[in-house]
Amino acid sequence: MKLDLVNSFISWRMKKRFHQIELFMKYPIEVQQEVLQGLLERAARTEWGKRYDFRSIRNYEDFRSRVPLHFYETIQADVDRLRSGEQNIMWPTEIKWFAKSSGTTSSKSKFIPVSQEAIEECHFKGGKDLLSIYCNNHPETSIFSGMSLRLGGSTFINNSENNSFYGDLSAIIIENLPFWVEMRSTPNNKISLMEEWEEKIEAIANTSIKEDVSSLAGVPSWMLVLARKVLEKTGKANLHEVWPNLELHMHGGVNFTPYRQQLVDILSNSSFSFLETYNASEGFFGIQDITDRQELLLMLDYGIFYEFIAMDEFDGENSKAIPLSEVAKDVNYAVVISSNAGLWRYIIGDTIKFTSTSPYRIQITGRTKHFINAFGEEVIIENAEDALQEACARTGAVVLEYTAAPVYMENNESGAHEWLVEFSEAPSNIEDFTDIMDRHLMQVNSDYEAKRHKNMALKRPIMNVARPNLFYDWLKSKGKLGGQHKVPRLSNNRNYIDELLEMNALEAVAG
Repeated sequence: MKLDLVNSFISWRMKKRFHQIELFMKYPIEVQQEVLQGLLERAARTEWGKRYDFRSIRNYEDFRSRVPLHFYETIQADVDRLRSGEQNIMWPTEIKWFAKSSGTTSSKSKFIPVSQEAIEECHFKGGKDLLSIYCNNHPETSIFSGMSLRLGGSTFINNSENNSFYGDLSAIIIENLPFWVEMRSTPNNKISLMEEWEEKIEAIANTSIKEDVSSLAGVPSWMLVLARKVLEKTGKANLHEVWPNLELHMHGGVNFTPYRQQLVDILSNSSFSFLETYNASEGFFGIQDITDRQELLLMLDYGIFYEFIAMDEFDGENSKAIPLSEVAKDVNYAVVISSNAGLWRYIIGDTIKFTSTSPYRIQITGRTKHFINAFGEEVIIENAEDALQEACARTGAVVLEYTAAPVYMENNESGAHEWLVEFSEAPSNIEDFTDIMDRHLMQVNSDYEAKRHKNMALKRPIMNVARPNLFYDWLKSKGKLGGQHKVPRLSNNRNYIDELLEMNALEAVAG
């Protein structure tokens, strides 16, 4: 009875917030203008505020003309000063947390500043809004009667003398959670923040099987690893035999399509819900507000001001960005943010397209630097995912992981795209799979189609089948297991794929 009352009260509070969400859906441009002015006023006395004279900025045109666009490399020197203990550089309040960006397996890490305002007014607010939207869409939910199983990264102390800390964003969030959230979460902080990933998976499985888990939160690829470990330990056929009240998986960080059916098979409950989010080290940006629609509501009142650069005009820091009021549907844009963590006109590296402008809903299309454009074909992740999905649908295959890179022209021969794919269900005929994928790529990308015409610039794709666990083992060899770490899907060079192909070949020889 007590848990039912708690569930009813929390659900009621969550539904109240939904009315505020409806407000920015109705007045998006006005809300964004207020966000920009609020950010400029708060940061006016910082070094950056004085450098660009924030006090005299009256409108967006002033802001755009005065403050340049920035990549991380441009602001790195100031971030390093923050990490060494200096303050009031980019944001007026103390910044002691830094999210170590792990969007790629690059050895060069980025340390994204995370202010207390960003934690509370952006990331925490995003988490609460996710549940608000879920409660609004599922008024009979009992999700708050059980525990939330969270799967995050690890936090490391960078410099204790300067009170500076860095780690995965998920770990920073866990470290700062209010006690009442901590009470309804499993595992405890000690286990959640374990450094060694495989030990952590083992410990989470041992702990969680004793709890009444009603929701899951974490990156789908790693949640799938945990789910299989739980079934292995319990001997159960599906997760609902372990947790009968399980009803929701909150996920983000990677494309969900390759993992959806595998998770559905493991769950064995038709009433189970998936809810996608778009959050990154730089902020919490979007939430899936309509069930079974592959698009995300852009969240506009989290202390983040948005701008966008059309990718067909992208020229790095020399690009022309536009505000939300000028975007169009179905155009591929790079995302630019100014935030309550002191990021100003910062190009985050993600690309999106708008599926709706009333309200503003988006789909993530890829990364500004994660594409293949060796021959003018401009293949982005969205194209690749569409083509793989079509090939899977027509052959019954299930893709677990993949990467692709160009094969450059040599000896008057055309180039090609080389793929390395790990299947959980392999197609009966890999050649048919390749042809279907190739034809679909030509359908969704006219530049690719033009380059494939008569094999003039691009030959048929080269398809390699990866041995089981290849990508897992590769990430492990890089010390990149868990958290937000993921395999680069597309690359304009062969650094990743050549390493992976070598590992794949060595295993074949050993076998």
